[in-house]
Amino acid sequence: MLYRRLLRPILFRFDAERVHHFAMAILRGLGPIMQTWARERNTRLVPSSAAKLERRVFGLKFPNPVGLAAGFDKNALVLPAWEGLGFGFAEIGTITAKVQPGNPKPRLFRVPEISGVINRMGFNNDGADAVAARLVRLKATPRWPRFPVGINLGKSKITPIEEAAADYLRSFSCLRNLGDYFVLNVSSPNTPGLRSLQDRPALDQLFAAVQAANTSHKPMLVKIAPDLTWEAIDDVLLLVESHRLAGIIATNTTVDHSAVPEHRRQTGGLSGAPVRARSTQMIRHITSQTKVPVIGVGGIFSADDAKEKFDAGAALIQLYTGYIYSGPALIGEILRAL
Repeated sequence: MLYRRLLRPILFRFDAERVHHFAMAILRGLGPIMQTWARERNTRLVPSSAAKLERRVFGLKFPNPVGLAAGFDKNALVLPAWEGLGFGFAEIGTITAKVQPGNPKPRLFRVPEISGVINRMGFNNDGADAVAARLVRLKATPRWPRFPVGINLGKSKITPIEEAAADYLRSFSCLRNLGDYFVLNVSSPNTPGLRSLQDRPALDQLFAAVQAANTSHKPMLVKIAPDLTWEAIDDVLLLVESHRLAGIIATNTTVDHSAVPEHRRQTGGLSGAPVRARSTQMIRHITSQTKVPVIGVGGIFSADDAKEKFDAGAALIQLYTGYIYSGPALIGEILRAL
C-alpha cells in the first residue's frame, strides 16, 4: 500500500527511464544487504510451504516459480537484489554480441490509463564481453544468487539479418558457462527485421546453429511475440520439439496499440495489462499442443493474474510491468497465494 499510494504517484511524475536508473542505483547499493537478510530469514524461519513453492523445470531447481523478466536488469548489475526481493529466478539481458546504446531517447513511456508501458529501447546493453566479465567477477563471490540465472540473447542491430545465427552464437560463446538457461529473443519489435527470425526457415537455421554449439546442453528457450498467428505458433512448436529446445517464453511485447489512448501512442512494444489475455491464450494453446515447459509473462499484476497463467499451463511466470505498477509486495502476494 505504501508503494502504490505514496511512492508510485511520486515516481510516475518523472521520466520513466530516469526512474528506472534511479531504482537500479538503489538496488545496486542495497542488494547485498537485502540478499543477506533474505538468506538469514530463510535459514532461521523456513516457511512450512517452502517445499511446495519449489519447482523443477527443464532440469533446474527453482526455489519458487516467480521470476524477473528480461529487460529490467539488462547488464546483470543487481543480481543479488533480485534474490533479496524474493524472486525464484532472474533473467538478465537482452544481451547482444556488440555494445549498443539503443534507440534515441525518450524511449520508455508509461500508459497508466491501461496499466501499460511502451518501450522502444532497442537492446541497449554493454555487450556480451563486458557482461561476461561482470558475471565472472560476481560468481567468484558469495553474492552469486542461489537461484537459476537466465541469460536473454538478441541480435546486434548492425548485424545483417542473414548473419543473425552467427551473431547469437558469438554472444552464447561468451556467456555459455555463466547462465543456467538461455533465451533466444527473436520477438522484440524494436530491432529492425528481428521478428522475421520467427519465420520457419530462419528459426530452423537459428535453432540448428545454436543447439549444435550447445555442447554442454544448457537449457535453451525461445521468446515469442503475442502477435503471431496460431499457424505460426504451431510452426514454432514443431521446430522447438525437433531441435529439442527446453522451453518457450510467452510472450514478449505487442505491436497492437489499439488499447492505447490516442494521446499516449508511441512507436514500440506495448506490455502490461493489455497483453494479459493474449499471453494466457497462447500459453493455453502451447501447453495443449506440447509438453515443452512454458514460462508465462504478460499482464501479471496480482495473485489472480498469476493463477490464471498457472491454470493455463505455465510452469513458471515472470514479472516486469506488473512489478512496476504493483511494487515489490507483488512477489509475496503471489507466493502467499500459491
